Amino acid sequence: MEDLLSENPLVLLVIACEIGFWVVLAAGLVARYPLRRPRLGGILLVCVPVVDLVLVTASVVDVARGTPPGFSHGLAAVYLGFTVAFGHSLVRWADVRFAHRYADGPAPVRGPRDGIAALPRELRDFGKAVLAAVIAGAVLLVLSLVAGSGVPPVTAWPGDALWSWMARIGVVLAIWFVTGPVWVALGPRTGRA
Repeated sequence: MEDLLSENPLVLLVIACEIGFWVVLAAGLVARYPLRRPRLGGILLVCVPVVDLVLVTASVVDVARGTPPGFSHGLAAVYLGFTVAFGHSLVRWADVRFAHRYADGPAPVRGPRDGIAALPRELRDFGKAVLAAVIAGAVLLVLSLVAGSGVPPVTAWPGDALWSWMARIGVVLAIWFVTGPVWVALGPRTGRA
């Protein structure tokens, strides 16, 4: 693990950005509700995507300076894709819970967890995962263009340090689709909420 971090300082930045995401989110929610400073809380919550901007900028600058795109750049691209695709709904999820706990907001509504009634939510979440993959692929493409390496054939992706991330994402999406929308659509109909 120490070798990974010392040879790939961008991995440290990915970890710092993940921590930063949660710290900025928590600060925004604490300011908005317990401290009753909604304007400050709103400003902090708007700053959550700045963390992503720092990460993508650092990745592109690192490659532009001559570092061959590799594992850590791919990790940054995947992280960016998932935080952009799921970030807004995650902030909204946390905001509802903080509002309920600290501002007498309504209790969070739990949707159906299984059966055909849960299918729209599962399809939405799967769609977000596909969007995350598209964003990650776009960032990988930008990194490849900046490096001048181009995109290898799809059959070569599993062996490529950067593009192997798309192969991994493909496997994750396939498993997600089967265990999410397909499972809910074809699974037991208990009607649990």
